[in-house]
Amino acid sequence: MEAIYFYIIKKNIITIINIQKNLNGCKVLKGYELNRKGVWLLVRLEIANFNVEDITFGDETSYQDGTLIINKEEALKVVKEDEHITEADIKIARPGEDKRIVPVKEAIEPRCKADGGAVFPGVTDNVEAVGEGQTLALKGCSVLAVGKHWGSFGDGLIDMSGEGAKYTYFSQLNNICLVADTDEEFERHEQQKKNHALRWAGHRLAKYLATEALEDQEPAEDDIEEFDLEPITKRPAKVNDLPSVVYVMQAQSQMEEMGYNDLVYGWDMNHVVPTLMHPNEILDGAMISGSFMPCSSKWSTYDFQNCPTIKNLYQEHGETINFLGVIMSNLNVNLEEKERSALFVQQIAKSLGADAAILAEEGYGNPDADFIECFKALEEAGVKTVGMTNECTGRDGNSQPLVTLDEAADAIVSCGNVSALIELPPMETVIGELEALARDGLSGGWEDDDELGSSVKEDGSIIMENNSMFCGDQVLGWSPKTMKEF
Repeated sequence: MEAIYFYIIKKNIITIINIQKNLNGCKVLKGYELNRKGVWLLVRLEIANFNVEDITFGDETSYQDGTLIINKEEALKVVKEDEHITEADIKIARPGEDKRIVPVKEAIEPRCKADGGAVFPGVTDNVEAVGEGQTLALKGCSVLAVGKHWGSFGDGLIDMSGEGAKYTYFSQLNNICLVADTDEEFERHEQQKKNHALRWAGHRLAKYLATEALEDQEPAEDDIEEFDLEPITKRPAKVNDLPSVVYVMQAQSQMEEMGYNDLVYGWDMNHVVPTLMHPNEILDGAMISGSFMPCSSKWSTYDFQNCPTIKNLYQEHGETINFLGVIMSNLNVNLEEKERSALFVQQIAKSLGADAAILAEEGYGNPDADFIECFKALEEAGVKTVGMTNECTGRDGNSQPLVTLDEAADAIVSCGNVSALIELPPMETVIGELEALARDGLSGGWEDDDELGSSVKEDGSIIMENNSMFCGDQVLGWSPKTMKEF
């Protein structure tokens, strides 16, 4: 066995690749980058985007001239690798179509690694580091995991056109709807469901589509996004002299029973204390969405993969700010746990030398206490903090916006009122089952109300709270909502 080193010069960066050679051939082990000024960089993440303008079914899963072609039979075999999937079909929903999708449980951007590495470590693949190398992405589309019959508290609704389309980012995408049912009878009538088989099938399908469609495809140079950060202690003076900013993400982890919470490298966030993560890990599949949380507040896997706040911080790094990275925090149930997590976040931010922080919470209600506790701890440490969250001000908008407040939390970006009533006309086509909105306790729907009746009307029109809009509040940075003054 011998080590061979290659030196590649591209865009003023010298890449040193160490290849270990043995009887089985050559395998790239690790890359290191050194710019001409002698500053060591982490290996960059490249996301090569292949824009999907349309989706159709055909004999072979492939990508041709902006069209994703899906072999449905082959794709469903991947879905049904889990024997708990009892029924499954794939339907397409395009922007502008007269289609309503409900109950939606998860959204994933189809991706694969150019070198065949892990896409969703701990879920579709073995646990291994992500955040470097080249990732191939089918851009402009998503895989949606949709219940054929049954919904739950954390599921939501997407309208592809009309008034409802403005409430969720996913109305703008070409959606591959995996509509399925499972034999998970133990949770059939539970308000909270893990939806394990269906959500995991969505991730397998997303990986399959990208792997099969993008094999041997070469991306256009203009369609490659690059993300790299120098090690914090190795940055040039001109970067270190800029205001240092850390992004604090409070991912959902309130359920003590495993299977409901967000995952990091396949590990339940309920078992995690606040941890410094490289932003590339989050953009590259390390974070997986859970099934718990009123749906408009939820962060889907697609949201983690495309987090606009992380991308904007990258754009400003070295220009107006020194982006330190992401503190991945958690959300807890009792006060002592909330205080402990806030202290961890405070300590990490202080140790990094953060001047400022952006703080985002996944959810509302009980998590508001984590949000405010963390806000206070950061401000006490001299870290100027801006919060991003939605509000729960009641249907009339007159209630207190967060469960708890503090004078330290004096800069909050509101992503809207989860309780706002929305009335929508019927749609020509329903993908999934509309009755689930009223029958199964979706967080913004109801079976009966003294004044409003059922959320689902006989003609297919609906009345619901914003709560049921799938990932509609978009706290991670792309909410379209604005403030109005009266």
